[in-house]
Amino acid sequence: MSRSNAKEQASQKLMLGDFDPKALPASQKIPVIARPFVSEKAKQALDVIERFVEEDCIPADPVFGALIGNTPQSRFTSHPQLLEDLKDKARKLGIWNMFLPKAHFKEGAGFSNLEYGLMAEYLGKSFLASEACNCSAPDTGNMEVLAKYGTEAQKRKWLDPLLDGKIRSAFLMTEPNIASSDATNIGLTMKKDGDHWVLNGFKWWSSGAGDPRCSIYITMGKSDPGHKDPYRQQSVILVDAKTPGVSVKRMLSVFGYDDAPHGHGQVVFQNCRVHESNMVLGPGRGFEIIQGRLGPGRIHHAMRSVGAAEKALEYFIARCSDPGKKPFGKFLHEHGVMLDRIAQSRIDIDAARLIVCNAAIKIDETNAKGALKEIAEAKVLVPKTLLETLDRAIQAYGAAGVCQDTPLANMWAHGRTMRIVDGPDEVHLQQLGKAETKRGNAAFQKINAQKKRTAQLYKQFGVTQTDILDMSFKNVSGAKL
Repeated sequence: MSRSNAKEQASQKLMLGDFDPKALPASQKIPVIARPFVSEKAKQALDVIERFVEEDCIPADPVFGALIGNTPQSRFTSHPQLLEDLKDKARKLGIWNMFLPKAHFKEGAGFSNLEYGLMAEYLGKSFLASEACNCSAPDTGNMEVLAKYGTEAQKRKWLDPLLDGKIRSAFLMTEPNIASSDATNIGLTMKKDGDHWVLNGFKWWSSGAGDPRCSIYITMGKSDPGHKDPYRQQSVILVDAKTPGVSVKRMLSVFGYDDAPHGHGQVVFQNCRVHESNMVLGPGRGFEIIQGRLGPGRIHHAMRSVGAAEKALEYFIARCSDPGKKPFGKFLHEHGVMLDRIAQSRIDIDAARLIVCNAAIKIDETNAKGALKEIAEAKVLVPKTLLETLDRAIQAYGAAGVCQDTPLANMWAHGRTMRIVDGPDEVHLQQLGKAETKRGNAAFQKINAQKKRTAQLYKQFGVTQTDILDMSFKNVSGAKL
């Protein structure tokens, strides 16, 4: 073996390690601190999901994109059999509806938030994988709303077909003409008229509204604008997508991507009459419902984003190991800056995974409300990690990284939205900052008490408090030659 070939092999070993990545299953890659909380059943499911995603879903992603066509009409009316085939296989493999936590719901597959969070990481590497396992947003959060707050009649009508993967759903909260990061601004009106509520207003970024199978809109509106408590003015109601007076005006792009057929719709309500039996929990309970919905959903988004970051790193490493791409006669990974970036990505992703696992464990031990701090930390850190990893990978690919020849540009576009959906970074940072400063007085008092104790110890041991860098001994009257 020539010296140059030996050097190349050594570099490859440094990049890929001494083992075949396929030889280390997902169950053996669970972070050590999380392993005591993961059941054998979940470990087995993780290994099945990893193979399903890597071998079935990822190869199918671009084929699905081709099958839905290239016109708005075809892209938002198509439902390729390919997806149903994947769903059938997922059912047979027993990886279906893993998201409903066993501590709170009887309808799920019996996993904890942590266990599903680890699974969601692998689902996040593929466009199709989440839906193939019936674990796709916004359906997951909507099913949690129905399972937790719905009446038996509401569950039978909407939850059962959602759990069975027969229909899709959308969650309508954000509006175009207000600051939706503050949900007290919600403007869609809900006025009682006999045994119906009449809805008027606009919603947008209604994810899932473009899918031809979307049958229900879980909609938040203002039912009692005069209530003295601004958090009791809103309600959540279930709207059949075929109800007269509700229509999808247009679909919205994400940095130019249409996300068809799922899509993000702008929805118009014009004197839309919805029966009072479709109200969730009762009038004025909207905030309670959305907070119960968004907490676990933020963890799902975060862990899928960890998976996307892992995929970005894989593309990055592959590019650095491509024998056809040798600038100045060297593999990219033989240029030190690339090794630094790969190492930093590895550190960042592992740290992000741990912070999500910590939040999921906290939710399992308490509930979403009891894990507000941990959820906010994950919601802020993970998208930042994903975007930085993607940026490094895109930089390694150069022009190819920003075009359609790799999934990186599309992944970046969707990763960037994670800093906005389910509450923008600024809201979470503000909440975290306020929570931290609540202990400001206690911290001030503690530090002063420590200083006081230090002064007592100086006195007790007869030591004079001095500054070892005090320069008062120096003669500053003038230098002597």
